[in-house]
Amino acid sequence: MSSTASGKNGTWRNWGGTVVARPAREVTPASVEELVSAVRRAAEDGLTVKAVGTGHSFTAVAAADGVLVRPHLLTGIRRIDRDAMTVTVEAGTPLKRLNMALAREGLSLTNMGDIMEQTVSGATSTGTHGTGRDSASIAAQIKGLELVTADGSVLSCSERENPEVFAAARIGLGALGVVTAITFAVEPEFLLTAREEPMPLDRVLADFDRLWAENEHFEFYWFPHTGNTNTKRNNRSAGPERPVGQVAGWFEDEFLSNGLFQVAQWVGRAAPVTVPAIARISSRALSARTYTDIPYKVFTSPRRVRFVEMEYAVPRAALVDTLRELKSMIDRAGLRISFPVEVRTAPADDITLSTASGRDSAYIAIHMFRGTPYQAYFTAAERIFTAHEGRPHWGKVHTRDAAYFAEAYPRFSEFTALRNRLDPDRRFQNDHLRRVLGP
Repeated sequence: MSSTASGKNGTWRNWGGTVVARPAREVTPASVEELVSAVRRAAEDGLTVKAVGTGHSFTAVAAADGVLVRPHLLTGIRRIDRDAMTVTVEAGTPLKRLNMALAREGLSLTNMGDIMEQTVSGATSTGTHGTGRDSASIAAQIKGLELVTADGSVLSCSERENPEVFAAARIGLGALGVVTAITFAVEPEFLLTAREEPMPLDRVLADFDRLWAENEHFEFYWFPHTGNTNTKRNNRSAGPERPVGQVAGWFEDEFLSNGLFQVAQWVGRAAPVTVPAIARISSRALSARTYTDIPYKVFTSPRRVRFVEMEYAVPRAALVDTLRELKSMIDRAGLRISFPVEVRTAPADDITLSTASGRDSAYIAIHMFRGTPYQAYFTAAERIFTAHEGRPHWGKVHTRDAAYFAEAYPRFSEFTALRNRLDPDRRFQNDHLRRVLGP
């Protein structure tokens, strides 16, 4: 069940290359019982415990210096309840496998993010989301979860059972315990028609409220140094299915969006002076297209170009002003930004530390190619985001601390009080959680 980490083999790195951890030991439990005994043994040895998924968080939220739990044997669907329209899945299951398994059963999640490599527990614990007028983050679709707490208890949580834990643990940052299973609301599989088309930034900002109101899922990518965006509208469709053709799909999603884009990033990193010209070409590379397919094939796409990312949720009403300020800062500061800025929305939800907790939100995500200095850009952007009461994505680069979050989240003290009750000895603590949640 366990393997001792040492030397180079015992080093854990995240996907973005921003975090390195050297745990005292690793465990790979194959059952909830094995996980319980690993947590109890860690307590006896005075070690902290952190579960890691696929490392898609850019922050050190999952960094372990004590016992690192790899959940990849806690995988698969436990049960499908067609009366309640729920599916219960083991925490280490990748979203990709969940989506494919649901499709085979004629079922689907209502909404999802744009990548599906993460584990279900890693994605939900950090608040991973897509875009939606009415449908919220992946965590907001949770109907129940199972949690191993610091004393080795296994808690079942839902709106009826341990409701105060349920309110917080859906986006629990790994601070309340180790999630072992999640029950999601599902619905009969449906079709989405995606309409992707270029649109001038000025028009998108002028018409943003209408574009948001008229579409179930609206998002856009703005290319800095240009006035160009690519917009994407996803709406439910009666069909028929008209997927992207294999050749067209390879050309646009692999060659242009990953292959050619990767080359452009290399050129931009080597010669920053070329970035504005590359941005103008990149922003015009993708032409308009419309296609209809099952949800996960429309919502998600491959991301092979590695990057570092910061994302903030601002009140939806503040989006246009925030983006205009970001644009003028980039122009004024003479920065060279080769990655597009991604904009999405979410309705208010009732999860204690959700970035959309209690307010309709818009997300602004900024990226830099991995290996390119990003601090100047991210620092200046963060200043703008925080001036608009921004809440950073828990899994993406930010410099905020517990004092900031106590102001940004009306229910912050509710979360920390629950943590004090469930984990008084800080079994699930690490340096990052100490910063964002307080000691």
